[in-house]
Amino acid sequence: MTSYTRSGPLVEGEWVRLTDPKGRRHNVQLVPGKEFSTKKGQLRHDDMLGQPEGIVIHSSMDHPYQVFRPLLFEYVVSMPRGAAIIYPKDAAQIIVQADIYPGARVVEAGAGSGALTSYLLRAIGPTGTLGSYELRDEFADNVLRNVHEVSGTDLPGWTLTVGDLREVVTETEIDRLILDMVDPWSCIPLAAERLTPGGIVCAYVATTTQLSRFVETVREHGGFTEPRAWETLEREWHLEGLAVRPQHSMNGHTAFLVTARRMAPGHHSMGTSRRPAPGAYGPDYTGPRPFGHDEA
Repeated sequence: MTSYTRSGPLVEGEWVRLTDPKGRRHNVQLVPGKEFSTKKGQLRHDDMLGQPEGIVIHSSMDHPYQVFRPLLFEYVVSMPRGAAIIYPKDAAQIIVQADIYPGARVVEAGAGSGALTSYLLRAIGPTGTLGSYELRDEFADNVLRNVHEVSGTDLPGWTLTVGDLREVVTETEIDRLILDMVDPWSCIPLAAERLTPGGIVCAYVATTTQLSRFVETVREHGGFTEPRAWETLEREWHLEGLAVRPQHSMNGHTAFLVTARRMAPGHHSMGTSRRPAPGAYGPDYTGPRPFGHDEA
């Protein structure tokens, strides 16, 4: 098991999160006899080993640090990475909006550095299955290391495959399909074939061009509900006495999320009856148009 899923005294090999009074944070893996260097002096690992989390230790320059096991979202933002990670604010939205539940059969394309994989494994629990697909060997190696650090090595419900999901997928019945890739619209035929009725496809895309093409491909297929797209912005607040205000910086745009549900066989989406904005579909547009749109 990993540092942030354990209880009891801190032991060798666990990760701890050190925080000083100014909010500076460090993730450290405990090794007997070792020291961690900061601008405020040395911190002895032996002062933490065998102790419960939630203690305060002091550096060689008498600077205090709180010691806790890192929570999952605290660990993933600093985990070794090859590809960019899906940040906690987006991972939380995927887990909730794509309704990832214990026992679900989930497939993800584009495992990246293993951040979302770690969240998905927690959400599906011991009775669910997760098939992760990654195109690049070096990224897959990193995913394997990070996931084992987070979730241990006893993961019978998890498989990691190096290859193109569209060519090597083995799962025949999928409840949730998560697409973190450059061209997720190319997986819509696969989603239509393998998703169970009521199943959800969720795409994570960075640009408006990708967002538009994915949405219009889903609409054109007709076998999914009207797509829903959104982004999540996160802003912390400064809290000091009566000086309560938003922080000047925030976690702004990282990506767009899009979800749609699979219709039952033989049934097609109702589309949308709302009238599009003027100019939404110009003379050069060749994709599908919403229900009721005058094509003349």
